[in-house]
Amino acid sequence: MLVLVLSVGLLYALPNFYGEDPAVQITGRYSSAVNDSTLVQIRQILKQQHIASKSISLKNGAILIRYANSDVQLRAREALMNVLNKNYIIALNLVPATPAWLTILGASPMKLGLDLRGGVHFLIEIDMDTVLVKLQKKKIDNLLSELHKNGMAYMTVRRIKNYDSNYGSDILFHNTATRDQASSWALLHHRDLVIKNVGNNALHVTLAYKQLREASEYAVQQSIAILRNRVNQLGVAEPLVQRYGAARIVVELPGIQDMARAKEILGTTATLEFRLVNNSVDQTAVVNGHVPRDSEVKFNRDGQPFVLYKRVILDGNHIIDSNYSADNYNRPQVNIFLDSVGGTIMSNFTKVSIGKQIATLFVTYKDSGKQDAHGRSIMVKKEEVINVATIQSRLRNSFRITGLNNLNEAHHLSLLLRAGALIAPIQIVEERNIGPTLGRQNITQGVEACLWGLVSSILFMVGCYRKFGFIATTALIANLLLIIGIISLLPGATLTMPGIAGIVLTLAVAVDANVLINERIKEELRNGRKVQKAIHEGYRMALPSIIDANMTTLITASILYYMGTGSIKGFAITTAIGVATSMFTAIICTRALVNLLYGEKRINKLSI
Repeated sequence: MLVLVLSVGLLYALPNFYGEDPAVQITGRYSSAVNDSTLVQIRQILKQQHIASKSISLKNGAILIRYANSDVQLRAREALMNVLNKNYIIALNLVPATPAWLTILGASPMKLGLDLRGGVHFLIEIDMDTVLVKLQKKKIDNLLSELHKNGMAYMTVRRIKNYDSNYGSDILFHNTATRDQASSWALLHHRDLVIKNVGNNALHVTLAYKQLREASEYAVQQSIAILRNRVNQLGVAEPLVQRYGAARIVVELPGIQDMARAKEILGTTATLEFRLVNNSVDQTAVVNGHVPRDSEVKFNRDGQPFVLYKRVILDGNHIIDSNYSADNYNRPQVNIFLDSVGGTIMSNFTKVSIGKQIATLFVTYKDSGKQDAHGRSIMVKKEEVINVATIQSRLRNSFRITGLNNLNEAHHLSLLLRAGALIAPIQIVEERNIGPTLGRQNITQGVEACLWGLVSSILFMVGCYRKFGFIATTALIANLLLIIGIISLLPGATLTMPGIAGIVLTLAVAVDANVLINERIKEELRNGRKVQKAIHEGYRMALPSIIDANMTTLITASILYYMGTGSIKGFAITTAIGVATSMFTAIICTRALVNLLYGEKRINKLSI
């Protein structure tokens, strides 16, 4: 059993000794894709520049080129950017150098955190004002539509867009009687709004505080989930995405060396809106700016105007899945799948709208490169009509949209929609690039701390217990091997500096079980026991104390894991693993070695 456990531990610890290769990763931008011809072009560029690579591979829509060192990596990126930069994203990366035979066996190195591997750190702020203004617009538009249907005509509406006013609106009526009628009706049918009479003919409508709070909370939770999905879908390994304060999110991407690449991953906020086309307005009126109050003009990529109703029939929040394909005429299309609520909305709308035109509006928010008075990036909203279709039958939970340039554009759109539609734009308020050099320095210091801990424990054990000290030392090395192997096997475990601290601490106290056993054996020998009996009694009598001591440590580690976050959890995990493996090695491993050396032998004296 001992040989089997140690062999498996060694096998899965091995990938950690091969290190990582500096690499260049190339992926297509919105309207481009990497393929075999791109691979041939890249080989030619590198050959012309006399840049040697360890390997070049095309996998999962990305080209990965490995290099021997970071100097060659930087030269290669510069050469490739001069030729490919317009159409492709060229990013620096670090990839494990694990041999293929270990990969086939499922062995991979420990996943390292940002402080050990290097990478990028972002502090992202959600534009909560956009969320609440959108909610305000939706609620007020619904109220105005219902007032109009019930014959309570209003003159004008003035929206107040700030939190102090709870995002209120002042609705002006022709007279006091109509205002009072509207007020009574709204109070009865819209309990989620705070409604007050102002002056002779005005109605002040605000969102309830509970609604504002719930909308803000939902925006944060939804943004966290979608950002996590997005970085996962785009191939970033072991990202950290967690809440930071009321409206901020921390995103850490280990292994990404290129800040621009990371911004490309996170910077696009995209969604779809489905709106009805207002065909009652002619083009002359559009040119002159005469558009009905309930409509607005949007353009497609060719600059062609479309008059769309402001009311959004369905948005990207109800999209649960999407993929891309080609239709019967080899034209790119995106297949949309809705949740049950979205399917019901689309079904009910299209049932009564057959023969009408529906437009698909693609909405994105991007960094303008400018900053406001507070130093925050100014986000620019871009809206583009990508498809206008006539409703020919009743639609349900799935349908498709066309009008895209190529399959890569369809793939990119389906990826963003599948990852989720952010209900609010986000902006990066803090960014930090942690280079792999600092990560290597942290690893070096951690390894040195482990080695000094090992050396100190070895010197102490050998000096105090001689041959039994050497046996305890063997168990200590086996313990370290098992810790590395188990952390490498755990799918969700990420090693950070606090994790290394947990390993060092475990190694420092791992010999305490052997100290208890050895002292108990020495005590039995002093009491006149024979050697074999003394060994047996030493292990038997020390076992309860060892279990009790380690169980209290495991309980403490469990509490740290449950109550802590981030680095505290990492420390708790490595400590718990170290305690469990030290019990195994200190009791079973050392007993096996003692039996191998002294079992079934007549011995009058022990080297202890």
